[in-house]
Amino acid sequence: MTVTLKKSQGISLKKSEHDLSQVTIGLGWDVKEKKSGFFEKLLGGSQAEYDLDVIAFLCNQNGKVANLGHDASGSPTLINSDVVFFNSMQHSSSCIWLTGDNRTGAGDGDDEQIIIRLNDLPSQYSKVVFIVQIYKGIENNQSFGNVENAFIRAEDRNGREMVRFDLTGGQAYSDCRSMLFAELIREANGWHFKAIGQPSSSDSFVHWLKQYV
Repeated sequence: MTVTLKKSQGISLKKSEHDLSQVTIGLGWDVKEKKSGFFEKLLGGSQAEYDLDVIAFLCNQNGKVANLGHDASGSPTLINSDVVFFNSMQHSSSCIWLTGDNRTGAGDGDDEQIIIRLNDLPSQYSKVVFIVQIYKGIENNQSFGNVENAFIRAEDRNGREMVRFDLTGGQAYSDCRSMLFAELIREANGWHFKAIGQPSSSDSFVHWLKQYV
């Protein structure tokens, strides 16, 4: 039976109750249709599609992202780092990866998924943080205020939905373009899923990353 959480609530995902050898973190959303004005129709203008991205930070016991990936000069690149995102879709441990990038949110079910082999995730990682951003949200004048039916959920290896957190946009999120959606925190006998839903006006996950380095 699925446990539905509200903002700031959490629940333990115990190995004895769930098969955590492979967990699917699914995210979905819908975008409200915007009615075009007379001049927009006349000139053939159209609103840019919403492109929501999910990003995962793998944090150590101090709650920090230790590996930022570096080039030959020592500058961080985030490639092959402890950040899983659209330009670096699989972690070096092979225990967490993005399945793809849905640029529209169209269709039913999950729009984006992150797969995590929680039982095999190296012990140096104590927390996985999930960020959702609207790509070029500021440039395209887009926000979560126009996003509805947003959710994040966790499904075990057997396809059993363990937990779900629903978040509807609305006027309260009209200045929100990215969000700390949820966290997975390692426990002695499993993991703790915590719903957060903390918004930001920034449209870049780097804004959040600065808090974890």
